[in-house]
Amino acid sequence: MTADLPAPRRAGRGVDAHLFLLAGQHPGASHSEALADAHAYALAAEAAGWAGVWLAEHHFVSYGVCPSATAFAGYLLGATARITVGTAACVLSDRHPVALAEEAVLLDTLSGGRFRLGVGRGGPWVDLEVFGTGLGRYTDGFADALDVLGRWTSGAATVSGNSRFPFRPVPVVPRPTRALPVWVAATSPPTVELAARHGFPLLLGMHADLPEKAAMLERYARVAARHGHDPGRVPHASAHLAYLADSDEQAARAVRAGLPGLLAGAAEHQRIDGSSGPGRDPLRYTEHLIDIHPVGAPVRCRAAVARAAALPGVRHLLFMVEAAADRGRTLRTIDRFAAEVLQAGTGATGSSAAIPTNDTMGASVTPAGTAD
Repeated sequence: MTADLPAPRRAGRGVDAHLFLLAGQHPGASHSEALADAHAYALAAEAAGWAGVWLAEHHFVSYGVCPSATAFAGYLLGATARITVGTAACVLSDRHPVALAEEAVLLDTLSGGRFRLGVGRGGPWVDLEVFGTGLGRYTDGFADALDVLGRWTSGAATVSGNSRFPFRPVPVVPRPTRALPVWVAATSPPTVELAARHGFPLLLGMHADLPEKAAMLERYARVAARHGHDPGRVPHASAHLAYLADSDEQAARAVRAGLPGLLAGAAEHQRIDGSSGPGRDPLRYTEHLIDIHPVGAPVRCRAAVARAAALPGVRHLLFMVEAAADRGRTLRTIDRFAAEVLQAGTGATGSSAAIPTNDTMGASVTPAGTAD
């Protein structure tokens, strides 16, 4: 570990804090500026003592201009020394599962175990046409793709295909030295249950409030147990919006000014069948996110983080900090959130401290730590 970086520290049964980076293009910014900002935020996260960063992946929309979370992850793994770097999430419906699995194992091997693979089903977007995978990969191919991906990253010496991906047994090269967990982005009960059958941890999105996430985790635990998995050992991840200011109103005002322009980029998704989806109103959605996430002064943010850390089975909190549409403000949020909410020490001693939750929550949040 580099001497001038904060040292990881866990406090009992802890929950790690990470950045969740969209690499979103705010109005008036260029694609290159959005990517450069995300890169700067990741480096700032390591300097401030965060556990890691997770990278979103999108195609053909300004909501997120990173088309390959694995490529960006590889760049960041080479530019950092301690933090983990994950994907939240690679769009599995656009990729052959073996190709993605090979990249994941390669990144994890070269980084000394600092890579985290998260995948999602994606949407019925034109991506499926462009990459030639077709609508069927979205509608009913996710389970088969996840099956192949999971077996390839399991540590097996050889893997063969299945009915959707038929291929003869082939050697896994490079072979992972340990089974790599695969986080599965889930917004619906069928996806929750699919992940649970495999024992794969969940990636829970920003749109859902804590009761909704708790219900998904309860469903997961029931199904996982029926399939022989111990739900208490599964390290789920939960994404949250985060913005810190001197007062709750200052924080809300900054998010209202910057976030709707970013959210509007999600409406640029083109459906493969040419239809238009219902979408979300960016202004109303912004208010919803402000209400349910740690946006405000340190007191409000600490309370919101403690409640999120109490979600059963969640071991990683992912904080999306790009709402302000300003690099300087976002960098200040990254530093202040670590120091004033997560209480991460960044001095020469390299210490970092946990913020405990109340006695009924049974969890604590630390800004650094790599245990899964």
